[in-house]
Formats: sequence, C-alpha cells, structure tokens
Amino acid sequence: MGGLLPYWSLYLEGQGFSYLQIATLMATIQLTKIVAPSVWGWLGDRTGQRVRLVRFGAITGSLFFAGVFLEPGFYGLLLVMLAFTFFWNAILPLYEVITLRALGAQKEKYGRVRLWGSVGFIGAVALVGGLLELMPIQSLPWLLLPVFAGIAVSAFLVPSERGERKPPAPKGSLKAIVTHPAVVTFFLMNFLLQVSHGAYYTFFSIHLAQHGYGKLSIGLLWSLGVFAEIALFLVMHRLTRNFTVRQIAIGALTLTMIRWILIAEVTDVVVVLLFAQLLHAASYGVLHALSVQYIQGFFGQHHHGQGQALYSGLTFGAGGAIGAWLSGFLVDGFDTSAAFWGGAAAMLIAIVITWRGLRPPPVPDQS
Repeated sequence: MGGLLPYWSLYLEGQGFSYLQIATLMATIQLTKIVAPSVWGWLGDRTGQRVRLVRFGAITGSLFFAGVFLEPGFYGLLLVMLAFTFFWNAILPLYEVITLRALGAQKEKYGRVRLWGSVGFIGAVALVGGLLELMPIQSLPWLLLPVFAGIAVSAFLVPSERGERKPPAPKGSLKAIVTHPAVVTFFLMNFLLQVSHGAYYTFFSIHLAQHGYGKLSIGLLWSLGVFAEIALFLVMHRLTRNFTVRQIAIGALTLTMIRWILIAEVTDVVVVLLFAQLLHAASYGVLHALSVQYIQGFFGQHHHGQGQALYSGLTFGAGGAIGAWLSGFLVDGFDTSAAFWGGAAAMLIAIVITWRGLRPPPVPDQS
C-alpha cells in the first residue's frame, strides 16, 4: 500500500493516461473490495484454510500484477488491475481473522500486531519516494515487484491452520439489522466518507506535484497522515469514554470537510498542509475505530463477519470507487482543487445525515 497508493497515479500520468482514465484505473483498487472480502471470507469460513488462501492470493495477485510490464494499454491495464486487486484485497481480511484466532484470549495485543502495517506503510513510502527522486516514475512497477515477492514468501512463514470450520449461525435477524434506521445511517455516513476520499487516494499526489512538491515530499506527507492515525488509535478509548458516538462522528466528519477545503485552497502553505494531513487522524482513524465497534455492537458474534464484509464492500469498495470516478470528472472538467471541493460537499451531506439518524449501538451480543 505504501509503495502503490501515493505513487501509482503519478505512474499512470507518466504513462500518458488522461485524468478520467487515471480515476477509472485507481477506482479498481476500491471496486474489487465490493466482492473480494465477502468471497474470500466465505471461502475461509467454509474451508477453514485461511493461511493457504492467503498464500494463493499472494502468489496469484503477484502474477497478475506482472501484467503491468506488458504495457497493455488502458483496457488491458484495467483488466490487470481488476484481477490483481481481487486477489490482493483478499489477503488483509483473511490475515485479520488469522491474527485474532492466533491471539485467542489476548485480543488486546491486536493493536501491537496491526501497528506493523502502519510501520510498513511509512517505510515503503519513504524508501520508494526516495528512490523515485533518483529514478524515473516508469520504474515504479520494478520497485513494487520485490514487495509482492516478500508478501508471498512471508505467507509461507505462517503455520497452516487445522481446517476448523465456523459453526453455522442461527437463522434470523440479519435483514432486521441491515434495515435498522441507525444502521442505514451508519452505512450512508461511511459511504459518503469514502466518496470524499476518492479525490485524496486518486489525485492527492498529482495535486501536490502540480504545486511543486517532489516525490519524496509527497511520500512524507502521506506518511504523516499514517503517523496521525497511529497516535489516534492510542487515545481513541478516551474519546469513547467522554463523548457519544454521534458527537465523535460529527466532529470527525466536520474536521474531514475542513481538511479537504484546506488541501483544495491552501496547498502552497506547507504548515497548513501539514495540519491538513494530521487531520487524517479524524477522517480515517476516528471513524474507522468507531465503525469497528459499531459493527460489533449491531451485528453481534454470529453476523460479525457479514457486517464487516458489508462495511468493506459498501463503503471502501462502492464509496471509494464512485468517489475516485467522480473526482476524475471534476479534475477533467475543472482542476484537482475541484475534486477536493467535491469531497467537502460529500462531507456536508454526511454531517446532516449523521446528525439526524445516527444512534449508539447496543451492547455487543456475546451469545
């Protein structure tokens, strides 16, 4: 993620693709999240062989990514990215389950394991950004290839599971849960949140490059957002003790709207841009941590996996893909700043919806 997300749009621009084509190609990273987590999660539950599925996904995803080296043109690259991300997006959700099962009763240690994902992101951003200051952007796929190989090798260092299957959940209340007004509001809020992030994940690097920032500076600004996210996770428990779910959500959405406006209009002022990146703690960290608890509270133990798949598919998948695509139209018709103003408008709608409909989740079902 650290090697791909900050620089892939710059690579696509260097390959001569239009802004709308770049947006469409970047949207595939999110688009496959609509179905991939559900498909791979179902296979993991059905077979109990999650580690083997991770190995399969890592190897197959890497092989499909190698199609980039054929320089297949827009439609060929679209197929390559759809295939590669379908397998790539399988790895993290499966690893989440593997990790939680391995920790057993020591689930409080999960944060210390997950932290290495953020460390890896920051390290990759800095290393790849530094190398791209010395090398042409066309060399990016070659820099990413060893990372994919490393993912595949590391998957074989994790011991295989015994193949235990998840017991079937009792029939009943999933439909009642997903049609609950507070749950509908929750999904709408997160959908709009990811729509607003479409401009960020697709055009933030291009926006910065247009304002004279170098590739290493761009990478470090991406990393700053992840640093802020780590710091937020360490203090999130204090926020949930002192504020209601709705207060926290509205506060985070408002800060996210301010962030997009600052990036749109004050990009040249480094101090302001640094502050805007620190607000990633609100626009991703706060709302993601809140969402995990919300899903656990409403969906309970038996429907937790389905709730997580819906959250990933409807928000990161559908919301992220639509946001990336819409931002492409705005950049194509106006400029990169317009895409961030579009994100701010999505946040304004989300604030109104959240104010009217979000309610606290029930105590998680442990039955």
